[in-house]
Amino acid sequence: MCLSSPPSISPLSLPQADAVTSFLRAARSGNMDKAIDHIKNGIDINTANQKGNTALHIAALAGQEQVVAELVNYGANINAQSQKGFTPLYMAAQENHLEVVKFLLENGANQSIPTEDGFTPLAVALQQGHENVVALLINYGTKGKVRLPALHIAARNDDTRTAAVLLQNDPNADVLSKTGFTPLHIAAHYENLSVAQLLLNRGANVNFTPKVCLFPSALASLTHSIVTSPSTGLFLVLLLFSSVILSRMASHLCTSHPGGGILMPRPRYCTCQALSCYTNDTISNGHVRIIEILLDQGAPIQAKTKVHLTLTHQVLIPGQLCSNANGLSPIHMSAQGDHMDCVRQLMQYNADDQTPLHCACRMGHKELVKLLLEHKANPNSTTTSGHTPLHIAAREGHAQTTRILLDMEAQQTKMTKKGFTPLHVASKYGKVDVAELLLERGGNPNAAGKNGLTSLHVAVHHDNLDVVNLLVSKGGSPHSAARNGYTPLHIASKQNQVEVASSLLQYGASANAESLQGVTPLHLAAQEGRPDMVALLISKQANVNLGNKSGLTPLHLVAQEGHVGIADILAKQGASVYAATRMGYTPLHVACHYGNVKMVKFLLQQQANVNSKTKVGYTALHQAAQQGHTDIVTLLLKHGAQPNEVATNGTSALSIAKRLGYISVIDVLKLVTEETVSMKHRMSFPETVDEILDVSEDEGTQHLTIHYRQNTRKQIHNYSPAIPRIPCVSPETVHTPMPLQKDYDDDSLIPSSPATETSDNVSPVASPIHTGFLVSFMVDARGGSMRGSRHNGLRVIIPPRTCAAPTRITCRLVKPQKLTTPPPLVEGEGLASRIISLGPASMQFLGPVIVEIPHFAALGRGDRELVVLRSENGSVWKEHRNRYGDDVLETILNGMDEELESQEELGKKRIRRIISTDFPLYFAVVSRVQQESDLIGPEGGQLTSKLVPLVQASFPETAVTKRVRLGLQAQPVPDELVAKLLGNQATFSPVVTVEPRRRKFHRPIGLCIPLPPSWRESPRDSGEGDTTSLRLLCSVIGGTAPAQWEDITGTTKLIYSKDCANFTTNVSARFWLADCPRTAEAMSFANLLYRELSAVPYMAKFVVFAKMNEVREGRLRCYCMTDDKMDKTLEQHENFSEVARSRDIEVMEGMPLHLECSGNLVPVRKATQQPRCFSFQAFRDNRLPVSVKVRDSSKDHSGFLSFLRKSTKYEDSQHVLCNLNITMPLCIKVGLKKKHCTFILQYTHAYLILGTCEI
Repeated sequence: MCLSSPPSISPLSLPQADAVTSFLRAARSGNMDKAIDHIKNGIDINTANQKGNTALHIAALAGQEQVVAELVNYGANINAQSQKGFTPLYMAAQENHLEVVKFLLENGANQSIPTEDGFTPLAVALQQGHENVVALLINYGTKGKVRLPALHIAARNDDTRTAAVLLQNDPNADVLSKTGFTPLHIAAHYENLSVAQLLLNRGANVNFTPKVCLFPSALASLTHSIVTSPSTGLFLVLLLFSSVILSRMASHLCTSHPGGGILMPRPRYCTCQALSCYTNDTISNGHVRIIEILLDQGAPIQAKTKVHLTLTHQVLIPGQLCSNANGLSPIHMSAQGDHMDCVRQLMQYNADDQTPLHCACRMGHKELVKLLLEHKANPNSTTTSGHTPLHIAAREGHAQTTRILLDMEAQQTKMTKKGFTPLHVASKYGKVDVAELLLERGGNPNAAGKNGLTSLHVAVHHDNLDVVNLLVSKGGSPHSAARNGYTPLHIASKQNQVEVASSLLQYGASANAESLQGVTPLHLAAQEGRPDMVALLISKQANVNLGNKSGLTPLHLVAQEGHVGIADILAKQGASVYAATRMGYTPLHVACHYGNVKMVKFLLQQQANVNSKTKVGYTALHQAAQQGHTDIVTLLLKHGAQPNEVATNGTSALSIAKRLGYISVIDVLKLVTEETVSMKHRMSFPETVDEILDVSEDEGTQHLTIHYRQNTRKQIHNYSPAIPRIPCVSPETVHTPMPLQKDYDDDSLIPSSPATETSDNVSPVASPIHTGFLVSFMVDARGGSMRGSRHNGLRVIIPPRTCAAPTRITCRLVKPQKLTTPPPLVEGEGLASRIISLGPASMQFLGPVIVEIPHFAALGRGDRELVVLRSENGSVWKEHRNRYGDDVLETILNGMDEELESQEELGKKRIRRIISTDFPLYFAVVSRVQQESDLIGPEGGQLTSKLVPLVQASFPETAVTKRVRLGLQAQPVPDELVAKLLGNQATFSPVVTVEPRRRKFHRPIGLCIPLPPSWRESPRDSGEGDTTSLRLLCSVIGGTAPAQWEDITGTTKLIYSKDCANFTTNVSARFWLADCPRTAEAMSFANLLYRELSAVPYMAKFVVFAKMNEVREGRLRCYCMTDDKMDKTLEQHENFSEVARSRDIEVMEGMPLHLECSGNLVPVRKATQQPRCFSFQAFRDNRLPVSVKVRDSSKDHSGFLSFLRKSTKYEDSQHVLCNLNITMPLCIKVGLKKKHCTFILQYTHAYLILGTCEI
């Protein structure tokens, strides 16, 4: 029963949670009348969602100025703070809503209120580059207690405009941060010459000494400005403003750098407090005399900054950076730089004698290692991660250094925190000489580390064959098992290391060794589809019918993966097709479950029992029907499957298909099945295997697993940045539900059979909630990578040795409407993804880096391509061209453990790869019609379209006076589109464009365009000008303005040759041939047709939410989404349930979408009273609300939704975009809300289990 409700429901009578949600939603959408109604009906104006955001917060974030004003007038708390401390003013400042910021300030908003991280509205506006908001906030004169003042942030970003605004309000250029740095220090550190010049002109103190004792000139010298450009560098600028230079520093720079000569004429001042800062700088270059002078003058030998950062951390040795977190002292620098005399000099001053040994061992400095050991350095000292000098030497492969350490009683049994001995480390990195030496000195090849891994496990995992042979020859046991029971042969079998496996088998490894779950090497090799490995194991008496603890045989795993070739090998060796798991699943059940048609055919040919049942009575036909595999259902029926077989709960295959809404399966089964009344269907899925083997060491994490689908993500260590990043408020709805974890991607839920011929449903799954939209990670010389948490496929890879210093890499999605100057898109072009903002902007890398961006462009027709645009400053956009091909990708990775897929695989996953040596401010991926381009010079040239080879453009000599890039674009015109719009009234050639348009040539260029189809088949006349039906149309409009077609047939001579028309032109433009007997209508026909041609195709999905208001009435919310997430929809938080989701479907930008209902659900209102139509806009909120009622309450509350391009009476059924079948959720009383939520979670969880089922 459902509580009856009056026809009109006031906000006060709604459930409290619904009323709050409705109020907050009204604030976000700008529905002022609805918001005021809620206020008048008694809702608390300061009520907040789970994040602590009130209606004023949400309206300010959305820029709803009128709603903000009304809320403040009704008494909303203008300084209310969310859970993270965000105020409405902070949100408005972040989003650049100038008028909202102004109103809030005028009505008492306090801009000094910081977030929990200590940031104010001024700071976030400054970081976002909202200059007008910054100026407005500054004019109100209140400064927040931020950890880094606004002027410092401007100095870091080299933002002279904002810095000028700040200095106009406060002329003090030496404002201090909490750590005592001035803006000039920040500008010097980042080599920002422009803002440094501005600060100096405004009176910045060039000799100001902060708490960490660094002059701006010292920071400038550290960043090598003086070395790279002694005449124009920042260091010279500082000198011109009388910067204090130590005589010792000047001597050092003169002797170590070519640009040091500029220092000699300068006045020299020596301050005692600065001596310690320059000690390390001289150490790193091995200047012994300077060390003596500094030490004689009292320079502290352990000199470090407040955060353990010496100057040498930035200028030590090219390519050899040490972590400042270790607090390295001058003696560390000397040890790493192999400066013997420096070490001796520092030893006399009682320097530290431990960590330098690690540095010397890493560099392989034998004599220095001896010297340190002679001075009582501890050979067994450990780092924070547990590494001894012997671990370091083993990793680097320094055999002689290892021998010296062993001679000095270095212990081989010491383990790192990860449980690795030096022998483990040598085995991992393939250092054969070191491993042999360690074994000769008593190393135990069977010593087990973390998770029971021996050195042999590690060597096998990293495919180091020589080390494997060495270990087994020295007593390493091939039978040793890890904690989960994996032997080295398991690892080799999974990774298809045939030579390694052969070696292990020769030394007695068992081909039938079982893990804790009973998995054998043959299980793994079969699952991975490795025929050579399978053959090798079988030749060594591997049992093809041996099952694991759940009864899974290798043939079960092969059936899951669809490796028919492996199944054939196993069957010929006696593998049983009748083998059943503990729950009764045969290989045929598994193949049917995963939709592997070829595997099903193979098993049936091998006489598999088509009617075999599981413990719960499921046949293979049940399994195929449950998964919606129509083709497999048909195949099973042909081979004698009994459609009337029922499970133990009375469920038939037909009832399962009906319950899950697989229309195609229903159509097949209902013809051969007797109708029965069955109980509620429970999802059935085969057993799974889940074993993880961790073979990681400190430097990275790697996992061996036999998951069916495993989404591996690197864990990047997050170091604290030198300068904090200001948090931004993520665009949100009004509520954050409890996240549901998942270990799969959305594509894994799409049925793999043609079951979507009449129904486009896929299983609905609740997406996890991720807070924030700004993702960052720290990277140094070792490289690193980052994957997007909210957007599958987004990845940034920084290869090793491409980053000169530790840097925080950021990646943020930006809406085009938020940009002052969006990418300039012409007709037929559209953004294929959201704009990507990468940081640090203008970052130059030492080598190429990789960015992968998911896109939503439809490229299936083959006439479109993706191009990448870049903008350095947000106002000027240009095309980004990759200088590197796929053949150099492995070289680019430089040994990094990252998998790069081929362009073909990326195309299937709709991912665009960008390779660049720097970061612009923005990247944008654009979909456009294919275009050929080349550099054309005074010598002339020719362009030919690859899409339409008959289209050519010829550029004679001196047509252009200098080399410029010119493009040729040919857009085919589908005959079916012309027939649909115009019938047989006209035909058209491809649309040909010479880019850039409106360019005048010094000599006429020649164009060749194919004739329209009807003209090629039967030319109607041979006249010219107005007497011919063949019309030449032209549009010379440039830029982003829409095309304006003109008929230029009368002024242009056409020459016919080989089904083509040739002509010349002095200007680049769009050209189009039309064969139109009614010549007066040629341009109107062209405009109508071109509107359709210029629509950009996208891949989108339809999602339907539903909610029952009463027993027979409910509401639907229909979405057409690109990259939007389900958790962003308000319906997710208003007790709506997701009832249908389609596969990805091609739709056109601006396309009208019509909805038709059928089945047991009908709209409450007629189409004339409530339009059931909405238009698709990429990356926008495309939503259609519809009220429905149930025709017959005695039947299931289900029906069918059809999305069409036109209403039913005009639309041909074969052109329907999408069909979805839906079942309305239960109508739940208010008091049963908690129970209802539990039901929804359990229902969703069932699909979660289905989506991750594996063998």
